[in-house]
Amino acid sequence: MSLQFCSFASGSSGNCYLIKNETSALLIDAGISGKRIFQALEDTSTPREMVKALLITHEHIDHVKSIPIVTKKLPNVSAYANEATWQSIERPVAPEKQRIFTTGEDFEIDDFLIRPFPIPHDAAEPVGFSVYCGGSQISIVTDVGYITDEIFDEIINADLLMLEANHEEEILLMGNYPYALKRRILGDNGHLSNVNAGRCLCSLVEARNKKRQVLLGHLSRENNDPSVAMLAVRNTLMENNIIPGNELKLEVVLRDCCSCIYEV
Repeated sequence: MSLQFCSFASGSSGNCYLIKNETSALLIDAGISGKRIFQALEDTSTPREMVKALLITHEHIDHVKSIPIVTKKLPNVSAYANEATWQSIERPVAPEKQRIFTTGEDFEIDDFLIRPFPIPHDAAEPVGFSVYCGGSQISIVTDVGYITDEIFDEIINADLLMLEANHEEEILLMGNYPYALKRRILGDNGHLSNVNAGRCLCSLVEARNKKRQVLLGHLSRENNDPSVAMLAVRNTLMENNIIPGNELKLEVVLRDCCSCIYEV
């Protein structure tokens, strides 16, 4: 049973991803308008009743904006988050629609096995997700200050990896953000830079050179650009004699529009 992935939006202004197989679908985060989410489901030929869960990485508004309408309008959806995240979400969600998982413990929804793993970010208890089905693995690692050993071990076998490339450090440092915000973004609980995303990929290839699709996402509107992110990551790879191609496929997903549908 193959897995499909689509990014509905990825960036500091809103995030939402779709993972599905032939019978069921999952949403990861709902940080864009309900209207855009429902249109994207239609555009990807995903019936509303096919969506079984909304997985929440953390409570920041660009990830939870439309939880109320999604849980209300999608008939079979329950929203999943850890307890600390639920306590920090300031959006009304019907109690019967709320589910609690424990970070680090696998759980199942239909044919999907889901693994929430801890990530370093300035939120209550932020997580990344790996979704397993039919021998395939899709992992999502965004809003992450740095790649911990635990994250690395989790994503080393991912067939499709959604990896943050949030900012180009020199653009951020020269920009208009307040000093405190710059320090937050650059800190261990902030966001992953283009170069550090590239270094993560170099380490993955060195540890296991397998066929994988990597999507760079969660780009900053002010401190990055798709062409800049791609160039910086490719340069980092090529400096380490790694040339993206058949084994390592590299693309950027955009902040404010749907990606194509990727199949693994």
